[in-house]
Amino acid sequence: MVFEEGWAHSPLRWLMDTLGHAQLARMEAEPALVAAVDQHAALLRDAIPLDRETLGDYLLGFLDELRHRGWIFSGDHDAPALRLTAVCWLAREQGFLTEPA
Repeated sequence: MVFEEGWAHSPLRWLMDTLGHAQLARMEAEPALVAAVDQHAALLRDAIPLDRETLGDYLLGFLDELRHRGWIFSGDHDAPALRLTAVCWLAREQGFLTEPA
């Protein structure tokens, strides 16, 4: 993933544009992906309060760790990709991708 200038200003929108749209589209054709993403979404719902700021902060920390480990999205359904897809799914379902008024 490429971290362009200003990506951290709106991390949920950046992730959706970078990875989310394609991954969520894949979910329509891959029931196993839906199940795996749902499990990651459930873990997130249990671990953090679901509001825009907390989910964005979680994403920033998670991406920082992935960068530290040298992780690169390959298109596989590995644990980091599933977690990032779950973040996208939750952000979309909760309406966090629109700018607050």
